[in-house]
Parts: sequence; structure tokens; C-alpha cells
Amino acid sequence: MPDKYVAYVGSYTRGDSKGISIFDVHERSITFELKDVFGIHNPSFLKLSHDQKYLYSTCDEGVAAFKILKDGSLVLLNKAPVNGLRPCYLSIDTKNEFLVCGGYHDGKLTVLRIDEDGSIGGVTDEVFMKGLGSIAGRNYRCHVNCALFTPDEKYLLAVDLGMDQVKIYHFDHKTGGIKLHDILRCELESGPKHMVFSHDGKYAYMTHENKNYISQYAYNPKTAEFTKLQVISTLPEKYDGYSSAITLKISDDDRYLFATNSGNNSVAVYHIQQDTKAMECLCILPISGDYPRDILLMPDGKNIVCTNQESDTLTCFTAHYDKRYIVMNGKPVDIYSPTSIQLKKLD
Repeated sequence: MPDKYVAYVGSYTRGDSKGISIFDVHERSITFELKDVFGIHNPSFLKLSHDQKYLYSTCDEGVAAFKILKDGSLVLLNKAPVNGLRPCYLSIDTKNEFLVCGGYHDGKLTVLRIDEDGSIGGVTDEVFMKGLGSIAGRNYRCHVNCALFTPDEKYLLAVDLGMDQVKIYHFDHKTGGIKLHDILRCELESGPKHMVFSHDGKYAYMTHENKNYISQYAYNPKTAEFTKLQVISTLPEKYDGYSSAITLKISDDDRYLFATNSGNNSVAVYHIQQDTKAMECLCILPISGDYPRDILLMPDGKNIVCTNQESDTLTCFTAHYDKRYIVMNGKPVDIYSPTSIQLKKLD
């Protein structure tokens, strides 16, 4: 029998959305059937714990923790303040002991403890980024758009879109404290946005919102040093309209990389050469939606799902890597203002 999955989709609740939509997912046909909605204000980013027993969400009150029942339903454990504005990004350490929040609106990095029952405890450390960005408007001040651990979890990274840099902090796993170690400075006005590591921990990739490219780095875990290797565009060659590079995902086998573009409303698919580790663009094609805020890679490694915030849809595609294209799989799924998606395998 095929494996059973549920998908959790977070949405802005400025309209008809009530919060987190829970779907039964049929992997073979890539179809989504709505089974429930959990009411919560503006769950714009969702994150599963590494043991998949708990789901964490941003919300207007700060962050929220949910216990996941056997059928995939959610039970609210608690909500916790972050001493700032609603975060835009969440990460969790592999031991499920700490929840890290990136704050776009207030330029804040926050670390909270996770209790043994999965609920969120108090803040263990926090820092408001300081400084002025290089251009007026979107980048005139600090925006922590992504916060994540390095693969060995010795360091915590804060990707600051407004300051065009990544701050690197030592992380104390006993206290949850952070201390600035170094700063990775990106190209001015590039707008670094989302960052992922390869599963072998040797490479890092980052989208740059304003200049629409992906930067690739070799990572040295002993020194937390990043060495830039390659930069590649996320847009088609002849496209000259406005666009922003958004989210970034890497396949479990480290062979394929996916980036979404808002404006061009497309997904770019790259092959990572196994010998040189160079990125090769396979295709950049439309996602049949508006503002692809997040992307989900299905367990089979071939099917992808885009959350299209402004067209109120999920769209599903099958990637044909050898033929260098993606094909839409089924009809769009209607859902108001989807922003984030997580997939859980049911026992």
C-alpha cells in the first residue's frame, strides 16, 4: 500500500482563511483533500519538529506549538511571545530543544526553549539587528528573513536581507545563548533571502531577492567560513520585468535545487553536478499561479507543490529532469493566501 501523508498549509488570515489547513495527500496522484482547518491568526510560516511529533507556527501572538495526533490532526499546546513582531521564519535543532525565529518586520533573531512535552518555553536569547541598508525602501533597514543552524549546529545563521549579510553566531546548546562569531557579507543591494545546506553539510546555497540569483558556497565547519563558488540567475535570459527570487529547496540526494520567482511567477530547476558541484540550469518555467511563496518537494523526488500566495492556489508539477522540463499535475487546489507548507508521513 502507498504511504499516507498529511500536508499542513499556513495562510495569511486577512480574508477568508481561518489559519492552518490540513490536507490528506495522495502521493501517487499528487492530489490534496481538505480534512480540517485549525483556526489561528496569520500562521505565515510552519515548521515540523525533526521527530515529526510537533508542528510549530508563527502567529500574531508570536509562535505556537501543536501536538500532532495519529491521524494528522492538531492539538494546540501553547502560544508564546517573542518580545517583538510576528516572525517570518522558524528553525528547530535536531534534538527538538530550541526554536529559532527570524523577524523580517523588526530585524530580530530570537531563540526560545522547547519543553519536553513539545510546548514552547521562554526566550533564551535575542538580538535586534542594527544598521541601515544600502538602498531606500525595502532594504533601508534590517530584515532577518531566514534563521537556521549550520549542519553541525555549532553556529546559528541570521540572513539579513536589509543589510546584505549573514550574521554567524556561536550557539550554546546548554543555555540557548548566542554570541557573534563572524559576518558573511553579500553583494550590496542583492537582498539575501533564503539559505539551505546540502545534506552532506559541505555546501550552502542562498537566494538573493533583489538581484534574482542563487549563490553557492563551500562551507568549512571548523571555522564557519563560507567560500563563494558560483552565482547563477533564477530568471529566463530574455525576461526584463520585475521579479524577486524567493524560496529555495534542495532534494534529499543533493542532486537538484529548486528556486521560485515572484513576478516572473516561475520555478527554476538546477542540476548539481556530482563531481564539480557546479549548478546547471535545467529549466525555468511558469508555476500557473501568482507569487510562489513556498515550495514542497514530495518524497519521490520528482513531484513539487507551489504555494501561490496571491492567486490563492496550490499547484502541483512533475519534474522530468532528463528532458529538462516540469509538467503540471492535476488542477490547482483552492486555498486562500497560502504561504508555507509542511508534509508529514502518517504512521
